[in-house]
Amino acid sequence: MPWIIVLVVVVVIAIYVVGIYNSLVTMRNKIEETYATVEAYLKKRYDLIPNLVETVKGYAKHENQTLTAVIEARNMAMSAKGFEEQKQGENQLQQTLKTLFAVAESYPDLKANTNFMDLQAQLLKVEEDILQARKYYNAVVKTFNTKVELFPSSIVAKMFSFKKREYWEIEDAAHENVQVKF
Repeated sequence: MPWIIVLVVVVVIAIYVVGIYNSLVTMRNKIEETYATVEAYLKKRYDLIPNLVETVKGYAKHENQTLTAVIEARNMAMSAKGFEEQKQGENQLQQTLKTLFAVAESYPDLKANTNFMDLQAQLLKVEEDILQARKYYNAVVKTFNTKVELFPSSIVAKMFSFKKREYWEIEDAAHENVQVKF
């Protein structure tokens, strides 16, 4: 009789560990899926930026420094390796895009250009999609990190090397208003 009780306890513990392991794997895969969604929106943004820069170039010829900074930030963000480097590149790109739009405000003909308006609208839509995807990514990471840290699932997480994931945060500089001086 005692062997049966021990066997039942071992089976229940094994089932519990398998359940926690499977839920951690599911959440890890969901994080990877949401990160891939963010990357897809970022790619769409990267594709729009050169067209936007070319449109602005025609109107703001003496703004080469701003235009060059946008393209350099885009290239840096596209070639980023790893989460932290990509996060930094994206923050830099957002700052340069803010500057580009601030410069565009100084050119009434450019603001009235249909192509520019269309590109700007597309980019703003993509930015909203990126924001929503990042929020969802952070929500999934929060759920995963909570499960990795809570007892008793933290024991299973340590046994199978599940580690906390980083949130997608913006740098402090991204909170500041862009100053454009002529």
